[in-house]
Amino acid sequence: MINLNTPMGDTPLDAPGGLLGQSIDRIDGPLKVTGHAPYAYEFHPRTTPAYGYLALATISRGRLAEIDTSAAEQAPGVLLVLTHKSMPSQAAASSDTAPQLAGDQIRFRGQPIAFVVAESFEQARSASRLIRPTYAAETGAHDLAAAQQAAFVPKPRNGSAPDTHKGDAEAAFATAPVKLDVTYSTPAQSHAMMEPHATLAIWDGDRLTLFTANQNVTAGAAIVAKTLGLPKEKVRVVSRFVGGGFGAKLQPQADAILAAAAARLLQRPVKLALARPQVFTATTHRSATIQRIRLAAEPDGALLAVAHEAWSGNTSGQDSFEGAALATRNIYATPNLLTAHRLSQLDLPVASAMRAPGEAVGLLALECAVDELAETLGMDPIELRVKNEPQADPQDGKPFSTRSLVPCMRKGAELFGWSRRNKAPGQVRDGEWLVGLGMSAAIRGNPMREAKAHVELGPDGVLLVQNSLTDIGTGTYTILAQIAADLLGLPIERVRMQLGDSDLPISPGSGGSAGANSSGSAVYDACMNLRDALARRAGVDPANAVFAKGAVGGMPFSQLTAAGAIAADGAADPGDSRSAFTQQSFGAHFAEVGVNEVTGEIRLRRMLGVFTAGRILNAKTARSQAIGGMVFGIGAALMEEVAVDARDGDFVNNNLAEYHVATHADVPRIDAVFLYELDPHSSAMKSKGLGELGICGAGASVANAVYNATGVRIRDYPLTLDKVLQGWATGQKQQRSALSPKRSPS
Repeated sequence: MINLNTPMGDTPLDAPGGLLGQSIDRIDGPLKVTGHAPYAYEFHPRTTPAYGYLALATISRGRLAEIDTSAAEQAPGVLLVLTHKSMPSQAAASSDTAPQLAGDQIRFRGQPIAFVVAESFEQARSASRLIRPTYAAETGAHDLAAAQQAAFVPKPRNGSAPDTHKGDAEAAFATAPVKLDVTYSTPAQSHAMMEPHATLAIWDGDRLTLFTANQNVTAGAAIVAKTLGLPKEKVRVVSRFVGGGFGAKLQPQADAILAAAAARLLQRPVKLALARPQVFTATTHRSATIQRIRLAAEPDGALLAVAHEAWSGNTSGQDSFEGAALATRNIYATPNLLTAHRLSQLDLPVASAMRAPGEAVGLLALECAVDELAETLGMDPIELRVKNEPQADPQDGKPFSTRSLVPCMRKGAELFGWSRRNKAPGQVRDGEWLVGLGMSAAIRGNPMREAKAHVELGPDGVLLVQNSLTDIGTGTYTILAQIAADLLGLPIERVRMQLGDSDLPISPGSGGSAGANSSGSAVYDACMNLRDALARRAGVDPANAVFAKGAVGGMPFSQLTAAGAIAADGAADPGDSRSAFTQQSFGAHFAEVGVNEVTGEIRLRRMLGVFTAGRILNAKTARSQAIGGMVFGIGAALMEEVAVDARDGDFVNNNLAEYHVATHADVPRIDAVFLYELDPHSSAMKSKGLGELGICGAGASVANAVYNATGVRIRDYPLTLDKVLQGWATGQKQQRSALSPKRSPS
C-alpha cells in the first residue's frame, strides 16, 4: 500500500523519457467525437424502458395539503404516478441518504412532489401537467441579506471548523495605522454543466444497476443502497462518461432514487432525465455569500491583522456552508487572524459543492480587498503579496509541503508585461475603450483519500487497469493509463482502462481535486506490485528490473503470461501527510480588460494563469483544466448569477439562454503556464490536485483589471455594465472627463 507517512523517494516515474507529463491526446477522445461514448441516458436495456418526468412544487415553503393525481394516472401511456403517499419506504434524510417524495413538507420552490412514468417521455411530461397540488403555503425567506441577522454557527465542513482565531484580530485592527474594512457579495450560481442529471434504472432480481450521471460511484452506490434499504452489494452504479458535473453530481439526486423506485415497482427499466429548468432547482447550486473583510497593516505593507467573515444560506435541514474564508487561513502571513462562517436558513433549493467550493467565491472578495489595501498603501499589488509571504502556515505554523506562490506571481508578471501597468486607474485608453490590468493570487487545497486499484496483464500483452474513479471530462482515462504504461514499459495503446463502475475497486470520486492523486497512487501501487510479480517470474531482482518495450530484463511479457494473466492489487491513502504538512496548490492570474467609456460594457482582452501543482501528469489535459477553471472565473466575475425572485424563491433564469456563462466570444486570448515542481509529500506521482485551482482567484484578477480601467470598485458580483455606469454617475474615484488618452500596454 502507498502510505505517505514518509515522503516518496526516487521512483520509476522519475526516470526521463517516460509518457508521464507529455501532451498525450485523450485516449477516450475518438469515442467522444464520434458519438460512441455512452452517457447515462444513452444506455439501451434489453427490455424496452419506461420514461419518467418530475412534477415540482410551485411554492417555496409550506405543506402539500393534497395532491390529485387522478387525471395524470388516466392519461395516455401512463404506467405509474408516485407521490409522498405512494413512494416506497426510504431511510430518513441524513448526510449519507437522499430520500425523495419523503413527506408533505415543502422546503423550496422546485422541490419534486410527484414522479410520472409512462411509455414515452412525451406522455410522462404531458401527464405531469395534469397533477393538481393543493398547498398550505407559508411566507418564505429568500434573501440572504435579510436573513443575515438570524444566521447561526454551522457544523464543521469536511473537517474544517467554521471559525478560527489566532492572536487578537479585533484589537490589532482597532489600533492599526492602516486599515481596510469592506464587504463583498457574490450571487447564487448554477453548475450549468452540459449533460443534465439522468438515470437508467434496471433491476435483475433483487440487484439494482443504475446507469447514471454521477461523480462518485463508490459513495453513490452506498447512498442509494441506504436510502432504499438495500445491502450495499445489491447496488451497482455505472458512470463511464459524465458530461460535466462541477460538484452537482457528487451525490445521487432525484433522478437516481425515483428511477430506481419506479423500476422496482414496474419490474421494468425506467429512464429519467431532468429538464434543464429542473436541474436548477431539483439538484444543487452554489449559495450566495456576503463577506466582510478587514485588513490591518503597517505603512510598509506588513499585515497586522486579517479578519474574514462570511455568510451563506441553505435549505432547512441542510448544514453545508460555503467556506469562503477557508483560503484566507493559509495564504498570507499575519500575527492576528480571524475567520468565521455563518449560515442562514433560506427557503431555496439545496446549496452544496460547486467547483472549488469556498475558495472560488472567497478569493473573489479577498483578492480584491488585498488590491484595495495595496492602493491605500501606494504599493504594487504583487509587492504587497510578496511582503506578506509566510514561511509556514499562518493558521497553525505547520510547514507547507511545497509553496511556490511568489515564483508564480513573478513569472506571470514577466510574461504578461505587468511592469507596463499604469497604477493610476482610468489612465489608459484604446479608442473608446478604457484599458486596465489586474492580478490575483490563487490557492487551493490538495487532498488525497483512500483508493484501490486492480491491474492484470494478459497473454495478449494488454494491461487492464480497473478503478471506480469517474472521468467527468478531466482526462482521467488518459492520465491513469500514462501512469500504468510508464511503470510497465508499455505503449499507451497497450493499456485498457475500466473506470466509472462501483463494482470496481473504490475511489474517492471526481471531486475536490482529489481524484488523480488518490486513484493514481492506487494504480501506481498496483503496477509496482505487478512489476514485482513479473520480475520474480522472470528471475530478475525486482529492485533492479528494467521494464521496457513490453519486456522485463529482456524477457517478453508474452512469455511470462503464456500460462495465463498475471494480476495485482494496489491501495493508497494519505497517511499523516495532510496532518504533518499544509498541502496547497498555488498560482497567479493576470487579466487585461477593456471597458467601453459610453456603455460601460466590459470585455476581457487577454488572460494568463501561472500555476504550480507538483508533477504535471499530462501537459495537454492540465492546461485544458486550468484554462477551463479560468473561464469559470471569468463567468463568475462578469455574468454568472441565478436571479432569485424575492417574492416566491423562483430561480427565474433557469435555462442556458438566460443563465449566462462565458463562451468563446467572451474569451479571446487565454493561456496557462505551469512551473516545474515535485511534491514528495503529496502522492505517489509527486503531483498535486489541479482541477479546481484554475478558478481560484481568476475572477478577482478580472475585477481588479476593471477597477484599473475605470476607477470604479464594484463589490457586488457579477460586474455588469449597469454597475460601472452607476459608479461613474456617482463619481466614484474619478470622472471620465478626467481621463487622459494614452496607448494601451498590450
